[in-house]
Amino acid sequence: MDERLHELIREAVRSVPRGRVATYGDIAARTGASSPRIVGKVLSEDGHDLPWHRVIRATGRPAEPVARRQLELLRAEGVLADDGKVDLGQYRWR
Repeated sequence: MDERLHELIREAVRSVPRGRVATYGDIAARTGASSPRIVGKVLSEDGHDLPWHRVIRATGRPAEPVARRQLELLRAEGVLADDGKVDLGQYRWR
């Protein structure tokens, strides 16, 4: 992956406001990444200083390895989940 795309992804994630979520696909579309998986790769390797918890799957569910922590962080920002699923109609950032 080129450095420019990497930085575009980081900036897009950084711009998701508190109390909102975006999907991996939303971030990919916003940055021109060819796949939502690229967004996940950037977050897993270089997202510790970003609001990574605001990026979720298109299903509204968080990624399994970090689901509990992600839902805790989202809840602290006012994003509620029902049975582990965030209502994208209510909380999705556009």
